[in-house]
Amino acid sequence: MKSKSFFSRDIMTDKGRGLMMHYAEFFFKVAGISVFILILIGYGSALGAVGCDLNDPDRDVARLFPESTGYKTIYVSVAQKGGELLLTRIEARLGDKFHGIYETIDVPYTIYEIFANKKKIGYIHGVNQKGQFGGIQVFLALDLEGKIRAFYIQKMTSQYAGKLRDAKFGRQFIGLTLKDFDHYDVILGKASGKVEAIKNPAPETEADFRAALRATKKNLILMDEFVYSPKPTSSSSGASQK
Repeated sequence: MKSKSFFSRDIMTDKGRGLMMHYAEFFFKVAGISVFILILIGYGSALGAVGCDLNDPDRDVARLFPESTGYKTIYVSVAQKGGELLLTRIEARLGDKFHGIYETIDVPYTIYEIFANKKKIGYIHGVNQKGQFGGIQVFLALDLEGKIRAFYIQKMTSQYAGKLRDAKFGRQFIGLTLKDFDHYDVILGKASGKVEAIKNPAPETEADFRAALRATKKNLILMDEFVYSPKPTSSSSGASQK
């Protein structure tokens, strides 16, 4: 009887071990899947807010503002400065809805304040814009009144990128302001006045030309809201930040 009893306990022990191993395997599978999901969520969040920085700030600031002696970098977002109320106002001024990973409410916008000695002389600000074949990065160098000193496409995915990044095309924007872009229809691509006079150097890619103009108008609106004439919003948690 003792040997029989011993044999039964040994069988039960093997079954218990098998059951425990089964549950352990199940637990690790679930844990692994959970970790993978969390990684995807985090990765997706990172993709949800795509900023736009100068590739080489020291070089680019000196090139766009030859008289500069230094610069300061500040970071702002629509979410920080006014949230949904500010987003609604920006969209109304743009004449189009924000959409895609380049225009989420939490996109971190990088503003470069430019100095000559200790005197502020202007700003550089860039935005991402969806083009026909990929993202376009459009930077503006602006004086203290919001007038364009330089237009610069840092990145563009297109076989015609060279024509739109050419300095000759960029010079057409010099001296323009937000007032000039106020009546530019970013959806229809219809313009008047000085904006209408901007010539597309690559008629084969009308979509990218319009994207560059939309990016310019968006850039100017954001700078007006963030820097030149910020307006208080009841939900603005970052209104007092400098």
